[in-house]
Amino acid sequence: MRRYLRRRLSRADAAYGILKGVVDSKSFRKGTSGAEIVDVLTPAPGDIVIEGKRALCGFASTNLDFILRSKGVKTVALGGFLTNGCVESTMRTAYERGYEVVTLKDCTAALSEEEQRAAVEKNYPMFSKPMAHGEFLSSLKGEAAAADSSRGYEAA
Repeated sequence: MRRYLRRRLSRADAAYGILKGVVDSKSFRKGTSGAEIVDVLTPAPGDIVIEGKRALCGFASTNLDFILRSKGVKTVALGGFLTNGCVESTMRTAYERGYEVVTLKDCTAALSEEEQRAAVEKNYPMFSKPMAHGEFLSSLKGEAAAADSSRGYEAA
């Protein structure tokens, strides 16, 4: 990641913005704690882990789009940090690529309440369906129930 960012930033002859901070702090380097998956999100057997993210957007420099399409995924739900960086970048790309995008308002965070509020109120609705995680989970249960009863059969 560092090599890619250094090459990318050197083209402009000056590192700036959030990517400068990532390079300077050596953040998210493979094999370091900054790149580890936290315990509560440890992948279960059979889970797919996307690696190789080298920019703000989760689609850039990864095979995320290929994996989602090969699995027939049509809806992407987003949470994470930094709301007005990685989350918004990934949200916009998913929207532009034709996914139905849900941004989980209570599963994202910015550096300030003002930045978070602006993103949730102004930016999320432009490119996604913002909702709380509970609402999203309920919608999934509703879809499962609708799918179970879609043939019109009743349980005996």
